[in-house]
Amino acid sequence: MILGSIFFVILYLVLRYIIAWITYLNDLDPRLGSSTWRFTYDYPVVGERDVSDLDDKDFVRLRRKKNNIVLLMYSIVLVMFIASMSLLSKFLLFFFS
Repeated sequence: MILGSIFFVILYLVLRYIIAWITYLNDLDPRLGSSTWRFTYDYPVVGERDVSDLDDKDFVRLRRKKNNIVLLMYSIVLVMFIASMSLLSKFLLFFFS
């Protein structure tokens, strides 16, 4: 139970670090939007069509980087959910047995 708690705290700190990176990337370009939980292709881009790598390389690479970090964040949240269920079951087994 103690190792599970330590693992959960470490995952929480990693999640806070990833969210700080997403916030930093959002501040680099206003076209990325301000949401932490959304992928960047959900936002409309001003113009007739979506921006491709040939039009604006810096923005597209920044958008891809943010999408990868958001995917990593969702992965950490999923692992945290599984770890919390494991920790809760160990906690309940400890007190009810």
